[in-house]
Amino acid sequence: MPPGAWWLWAIGLATAASRTTNPLLLALLVTVAGYVVAARRTDAPWARSYTAFVKLGLAVVAIRLVFNIALGSPIPGTHTLLTLPEAPLPDWAKGIRIGGRVTAEGMLFALYDGARLATLLICVGAANALANPARLLKSLPGALYEAGVAVVVAMTFAPNMVADVARLRTVRRLRGRPTGGIKAILQIGLPVLEGALERSVAVAASMDARGYGRTAHVPPAVRHTTTVLTLGGLLGVCAGTYGLLAAEGARYGLPVLLTGLAAALAGLRLGGRRSVRTRYRPDRWGARAWLVAGSGAAVAAVMIWAGRYAPDALHLGVVPLTAPTLPLWPALATLLGLLPAFVAPAPQTRPARPAPPALPTPSTPQESE
Repeated sequence: MPPGAWWLWAIGLATAASRTTNPLLLALLVTVAGYVVAARRTDAPWARSYTAFVKLGLAVVAIRLVFNIALGSPIPGTHTLLTLPEAPLPDWAKGIRIGGRVTAEGMLFALYDGARLATLLICVGAANALANPARLLKSLPGALYEAGVAVVVAMTFAPNMVADVARLRTVRRLRGRPTGGIKAILQIGLPVLEGALERSVAVAASMDARGYGRTAHVPPAVRHTTTVLTLGGLLGVCAGTYGLLAAEGARYGLPVLLTGLAAALAGLRLGGRRSVRTRYRPDRWGARAWLVAGSGAAVAAVMIWAGRYAPDALHLGVVPLTAPTLPLWPALATLLGLLPAFVAPAPQTRPARPAPPALPTPSTPQESE
């Protein structure tokens, strides 16, 4: 499976998560992403990072709730949960408070907002666990090769660090040493940093041996044209995306986005002339890859359509307090994200190593006789 298909699928789920604050839909998106990861991830080091993204999402929700308790919420509410001592602030800090009344409406709003951000992180973690970063680098245009190498190295650092921490904690547990506490964390952190430094030196040496950084000579006019097209195209993509997300920019959003995307692609095409590398065995997009990418795009498209025609079902109000309901069509569209678990090729497991043959036991003189 090409890694770009996994990223397009995950971006589609993340786009759907960004369009709603309904906790039932967000929980359904997390369930879909988790099921696909459990069914199709391999035993590679980067595939173990999904759990870390889930924990990071839970930490984001907890931090959002703590900030709501400490700094208050602009959401008015009548159901008071507790009242904290409020610190007096000067007049220039109007609208900001520390402490005070904590309401159920404000806590529920903070929970919905934090759950949406946590779902975005979990969708990105699903793509990081399923897509091979080295193969993803091969799919990038030549103009983005150097930047792609830096991104791939950064993406592979976190999973390897998680694997190193798990390995060192297992070793300490087998030796009867504690794995929790500040002292244990400090003793684990030093070997992890040492391993990261050795890995960085090895990567730098391999990149230098492969001629990383070499560029071909191109005329100055081509370089300037490439810069103008790339920067202008990226600005157009940003402006068009903002127009699509904002209600007042719906008219110019799509044309500006398409124009900026075309200019950026033309700039990347020209910028690829400076790259002197070749591509060995490029990834080919087959029917399975299109189904995987299309399932995520379908989930995002239906969620955007539902946000225009039934916004109340996706964005729940907290004043007054109401129980969340599961809208039918967005929920059924979310289930389309399960398609990769059935159409993507199953991961290849490494064969178990055969047990070494048993050594013959020496015979005694009595047995020989």
